[in-house]
Amino acid sequence: MHAAHAIASGMGGLRTAGDLVARLQLNRAMKIDAAKKYVADKLRVSVADLADPVAMREVREDMDLGTLNECPGVSKGIDAKFRIAEILDLDINCVNLFKQRVNFGGQKEN
Repeated sequence: MHAAHAIASGMGGLRTAGDLVARLQLNRAMKIDAAKKYVADKLRVSVADLADPVAMREVREDMDLGTLNECPGVSKGIDAKFRIAEILDLDINCVNLFKQRVNFGGQKEN
């Protein structure tokens, strides 16, 4: 956990794509270079762009992945995590728990 956090912080975390790379490192036990390439491919950017806060802010806004500072119309919280799980094809525990507890018709499952 410490290594993934250090790497994500070094890339800028939510300011760039550090949080997304760290998720892949933890969820899929990927090495950092493989995780960066996977994220870059899914976001349709270069690996170098992953560490660019200006480029990544635009990508995060366009793909609705959440941003550090709130912006009108951009997902935050669980909405952003749903988008991250969908785009990166990841299992995120809180997203899976939410899906189990509530169906998308708005009714709680018994």
